[in-house]
Amino acid sequence: MIINCIAVDDEPLALDIIKDYISQVPFLKLMKTFKDGISVIEYLASNNIDLIFLDIEMGGISGTQLLKSLQKKPKVIMTTAYRNYAVDAFELDVADYLLKPFSFERFLKAVDKVYTIQKTEQKNSESNGSDKDYFFVKSNYKMIKINFDDILYIEGLSEYIIIKTKTANIITLQSFKNIEKTLPEKGFARIHKSYLVSLSKIECIDGQNVIIAKKQLPIGSKYKENFFKIISLTGKK
Repeated sequence: MIINCIAVDDEPLALDIIKDYISQVPFLKLMKTFKDGISVIEYLASNNIDLIFLDIEMGGISGTQLLKSLQKKPKVIMTTAYRNYAVDAFELDVADYLLKPFSFERFLKAVDKVYTIQKTEQKNSESNGSDKDYFFVKSNYKMIKINFDDILYIEGLSEYIIIKTKTANIITLQSFKNIEKTLPEKGFARIHKSYLVSLSKIECIDGQNVIIAKKQLPIGSKYKENFFKIISLTGKK
């Protein structure tokens, strides 16, 4: 398994060290390096990357600001000279946090962790492949089976979500992040911080609203561009 990665740091020497370390790891493939975060956002919009080596303090947009701006995040290993960002980094669900200057041995430990995570996710994806058309959630002290095709949309309510199906409203203690990992990527889309919809159940799009089962669901400005990109590709061969 090859992990495609990029490195982001505004210090040329730091980038050279990371490039050298990456060249010594057989499963890492360095696709590109960057000196600022804005260029990374543009690059990720049209390129699939598995891992980012990301500095925190940079001119313009910081590493943490960059991560918060991404809807779909690759695995991230933070690289910084400052200890005080550790809490912020792990709250952003980074894979590891490397404090400069770091040794090759410490670097290798971090990338091995990412490799293990990727391998596990790949294995789970293969074992729970496209032939699986349902999942289970815990609701009202029961495990409820839900067919993907029955879902109309999902609404978030604080730490709970409501799964609206053709016949029921199923309330479960679960985050949007977890439910998005469970659903087939090509069949569903996030349109708002509080709504995730089944693309096949959309009846029409009326201005800034998606209509499903005669209910208007708002399209949030943060999700608008990606949503319209998804539906423009739906059905194309």
